[in-house]
Amino acid sequence: MAVGGDLSGASDMVAHLRSIVGQHYRVTDHYQVGREKIREYARAVQDFHPAHWDEDAAAACGYPALLAPPTFLSLLAGTVQQALTEILDGISLLTTVQTDQIFDFHQPVLVGDELASNISLQSFRQAFGGDLFVIENAVTNQREEIVVASRTSLIARSEPTADTARIAAGMSKIIRQDLGRPARFTPCQFNPREPESEPPTHHRARKRDTVAVEDALPPRTVGLTIGDLVNYAGVSGDPNPIHWHRDAAALVGLDRGVVAHGMLTMALGAGFVTSWLGDPGALRQYRVRMTRPVYVDADGRSEIEYGGIVKSIDTENNTATIALTATHAGHKIFGRAAATVRLA
Repeated sequence: MAVGGDLSGASDMVAHLRSIVGQHYRVTDHYQVGREKIREYARAVQDFHPAHWDEDAAAACGYPALLAPPTFLSLLAGTVQQALTEILDGISLLTTVQTDQIFDFHQPVLVGDELASNISLQSFRQAFGGDLFVIENAVTNQREEIVVASRTSLIARSEPTADTARIAAGMSKIIRQDLGRPARFTPCQFNPREPESEPPTHHRARKRDTVAVEDALPPRTVGLTIGDLVNYAGVSGDPNPIHWHRDAAALVGLDRGVVAHGMLTMALGAGFVTSWLGDPGALRQYRVRMTRPVYVDADGRSEIEYGGIVKSIDTENNTATIALTATHAGHKIFGRAAATVRLA
């Protein structure tokens, strides 16, 4: 369910949303990547590849500084959400349902990078009683080169429901109080530059002659507690209390309790792939359809089982596609998930 504002002119809002499809807006303040933030994030997503922790290990993989985990740029989501709430004319994204997430990796994210968010509404349509959005954030570095492009599919409602006021009132008592501060942004023409240098050679990635179609990745089981969810919420800046406050979860219909962040389950999957791959920077694309929540009990630990199979190999581009599975309590939490990796 989505929380909306005073949307008396629903038809005007729909017209507005359709009118801005394809336009780009830049968040005016950049994000500077810090050494300890990379380690903090890696700890929160249980990714212990040495390139995220140790400069010598990063150098051995060909990087001049610590390398951020693949989904690190989800840290920009809070500022992007605040800007989008204004760009989308008041629609709150706080309790929308995220369905699909795609990351296209162009360059590694390293300590010292200065990153800018270039956001756009890629598509908007109404179907199945809701509003379907696809939002892109093309992240550029200090040289105006694309680093990562992320596309997020959301289901929301541009018109308030009977429950809107109740949910909004309940959330206002729980949510962080700084969320009313708008993010600064400006319309922009998006024209990224070509990279100034060649990307690093992924000589530490898994070698082509060791990989075959139908190879299975070693399975991995990851445990999550309420403490893990609270830690990830703080590290990522995700303000949504459904991930740590049972009453907030109940407000939006999650009657079994709090749920893990979709981006946390996706980050755990990325670490599963890159630990097998050997070089986190050799991940080229990662896409997940999120179909089922992971409930985490206050008095215990919930587990997610990750698995993967090499589905295809592109010999011309020296890449492989991995089909991923993620299971919790006997149910698949990813409807469709795949990673494209570059081989050595």
